[in-house]
Amino acid sequence: MPNHLNPDNYSASGNKDNPWIVSTVNQVEEVKMVIKLLPIWSTCILFWTVYSQMTTFMIEQATFMNQKICSFVVPPGSLSVFLFISVLLFTSLNETIIVPFARKLTHNVKGVTSLQRVGIGLIFSMVAMVTTAIVERQRREAAVQHKTKISAFWLVPQFFLVDAGEAFAYVGQLEFFIRKAPDRMKSMSTGLFLSTLAMGFFVSSLLVSLVDKVTNMRWLRSNLNWGKLDNFYWMLAVLGVLNFLAFLVFAMRHQYMTLQYNSSDVYGENELKKGWNEGITSEMEKKERVEGKEEP
Repeated sequence: MPNHLNPDNYSASGNKDNPWIVSTVNQVEEVKMVIKLLPIWSTCILFWTVYSQMTTFMIEQATFMNQKICSFVVPPGSLSVFLFISVLLFTSLNETIIVPFARKLTHNVKGVTSLQRVGIGLIFSMVAMVTTAIVERQRREAAVQHKTKISAFWLVPQFFLVDAGEAFAYVGQLEFFIRKAPDRMKSMSTGLFLSTLAMGFFVSSLLVSLVDKVTNMRWLRSNLNWGKLDNFYWMLAVLGVLNFLAFLVFAMRHQYMTLQYNSSDVYGENELKKGWNEGITSEMEKKERVEGKEEP
């Protein structure tokens, strides 16, 4: 049978030209680059699990606390306004004070790397959970033993702590996933970042269900005075510590290409121009070599 009529040859040729079956080296390398982002991605989930407590249990806490300012009663849900105030405040401070100071300290153009931002955000989330657990214990003791209510504004520092972490973690995660993803998969990297938010809220619901089952609903009750919500916060703090240790391990394995900071060149323009010129020179040399080979 002639080769062009052989069905085996036809199948092999068809598979070779089918992009759904045969992948190029670049495509394989791009998938590897995305897979390398998954360990860092997994350690970012717990931050948003902590963040979800700001809009769930902490609002419920406020309903069992003194909500009055003089004669005015503040609705518990209105405390969420501190989320927006604090994130605007810390984002401004981050760009105007923290980053310039870190740039001089670390001699890095960006001042703080994206993974360092994420790490700082995780630390803030752990401190927030410890503080919230202490406040909840004091609230329950005052309500059960002394029949009094402490002010709901004892929750405000926790809002500021979590949103200080968000100002670092949000920017750090988004920057990390966009910069490290392949050029043709930038939109996927944004989706990867946003999926950490969704997974964080999902993990929060999962933890609530597991805690209810394991403790026979002794920790989390509709009446917080009869429950032990502070134990749930302590659990999140411990998980945060373990998660942070895992993050450190993954982050230390990650290699950065850093630019050195020069005091006379605040934004690192000289280094950027140097890298750009070197890249152009390298490309021109490659082109000349290829053209030299093509000449007879």
